[in-house]
Amino acid sequence: MTFPRASQALARFTVLDLTRVRSGPTAVRQFADWGANVIKIGALTGDATGEQPGGPRHGSDFQNLHRNKRAMTLDLKQPQGLAVFRRLVAKADVVIENFRPDVKARLGIDYESLRAINPRIILGSISGFGQDGPYAGRPGFDQIAQGMGGLMSITGAPGEGPMRAGIPVADLTAGLFCALGVMTALLERDVSGEGQWVQTSLLQAQIFMLDFQAARWLMDGEVPQQAGNNHPTSIPTGVFRTADGYINIATTGGRIWQRCAETLGAPELISNPDYATAPARSTNRDTLNADINALTERQTSAYWVETLNAAGVPCGPIYSVDQMFDDEQVRHLGIAQDVPNPDGRTIRLVGQPVSLSRTPTRMAARPPEFGEQTDEVLAEFGFSGGEIAALRQNKVV
Repeated sequence: MTFPRASQALARFTVLDLTRVRSGPTAVRQFADWGANVIKIGALTGDATGEQPGGPRHGSDFQNLHRNKRAMTLDLKQPQGLAVFRRLVAKADVVIENFRPDVKARLGIDYESLRAINPRIILGSISGFGQDGPYAGRPGFDQIAQGMGGLMSITGAPGEGPMRAGIPVADLTAGLFCALGVMTALLERDVSGEGQWVQTSLLQAQIFMLDFQAARWLMDGEVPQQAGNNHPTSIPTGVFRTADGYINIATTGGRIWQRCAETLGAPELISNPDYATAPARSTNRDTLNADINALTERQTSAYWVETLNAAGVPCGPIYSVDQMFDDEQVRHLGIAQDVPNPDGRTIRLVGQPVSLSRTPTRMAARPPEFGEQTDEVLAEFGFSGGEIAALRQNKVV
């Protein structure tokens, strides 16, 4: 295969990508970035210039989701197209899709159908609410999952109504959990020799991401509430004004709180009975925050970040996105990476947040154009030149 590999870590696997929008492509991106042979299969009737609602093909969102893979077109609604897909499945390791649950059965690409072709195949499926159950037929959308999954009820300032998170948390985490499940299934297949069906949903992913907030209800019967910029349980932890902006300060435990008060130049806060214990600080959080703000606004953000961290008190700036990418530590980590491309376009994207010492990942190839490698992929799967020409003539690819 002439296509450049992003890594050698997953180079032995072939992944057929039937996904769209965000959650599915997020799952597939994990395989593409770690060197799997990822083949994005687009509907023949798709828009060659862009993909909705993910924005134009050369737009930042599409480019960030679909790097390091190849693309072909295929009409799965035609019997010939389905026959082509079955031949691909016979040699593939993984299929990932995020159709509505009923679509797979209608197209004949459900797990049992795929397993009959290739018992080692692993099908990764992402839905809005699960593959079955009373809401299985509903279309999934990130903000709907944020609301139903409890996140919006604990996000935002108290009394100001529910608030969505600033990123599509449900979409992104469902994609990552799907990728983790598929990789787990691949490891298990080394033992059993058999594939399996990996399922997750936006709703399940969002609930899992509640983490300790969900456990507060399940274990203690406590319904978490909105806390704004305050941490729900560790006070003082939140946003504080400075002479030129805002910072985050985080205290966990009495000793860090004492160091914080001392470094702020207000040791008297430690002995104040309203702040002497964690429960007291939680009860009197508004007053305590006001007292801290009166101190932090006397110096700049840079001063407090340096001074508090030097004293062992976690503190950090609050950046806009451009400021974040300009930070010296972010630059050092190299997470913003240029993508080589023969078009001469400037493509700079967010790289993987994980590093491997022997088989690192890289930005190896720009996202493919619409059906760019159709003939190349089909030839690799054993289709003859005559077969490919016939498929094109019949508008199957």
